[in-house]
Amino acid sequence: MNQNKKKLIRLVYAAACLALCMVLPLITGQIPEIGKRLSPMHIPVFLCGFLCGWPWGLAVGAIAPILRSALFGMPAMGPDAFSMMFELATYGAVAGILYRALPRKPWSIFVSLVTAMIAGRLVWGAAKWAMLGLSGMPFTFEMFLSGAIVNAIPGIIVHIILVPLIVLALNRAGLVLNNREAHA
Repeated sequence: MNQNKKKLIRLVYAAACLALCMVLPLITGQIPEIGKRLSPMHIPVFLCGFLCGWPWGLAVGAIAPILRSALFGMPAMGPDAFSMMFELATYGAVAGILYRALPRKPWSIFVSLVTAMIAGRLVWGAAKWAMLGLSGMPFTFEMFLSGAIVNAIPGIIVHIILVPLIVLALNRAGLVLNNREAHA
């Protein structure tokens, strides 16, 4: 496959993932009490990292919260959208880096995903702490645990189940470039 075709495939996948970041929250938002806690924007960002590689995953993760905030007002601009920008960029980058580095086995999808989830949540906490600190507001460890883990449990479960299944299905369908091609 020539370089231009690979670039075009990655661009199309990244655009589709960015579009999903805009649409999925509208769908899950219709589920009372739990819709927001499913963290629907995270799924396409993880997929972008797996499908397109870390630079694309990082870019889609960084753009999605700010674009969604500008278009729909959610997440709220300010600490929320900006801390999510760092979190999602980390998700896409770490998932893409690890997926390329690890053997192309089903377990590597899970390891890449869980590691990206942990790294992203730590980055989210650091970004939120820094931004709130600059405005003179506290961000306690309890607030971090609540936002990064307790309130995110439904989303964490959905991501751990759904993302590996989607990546495996796309691999089986031949829609994922191999390790060397995906990052060339």
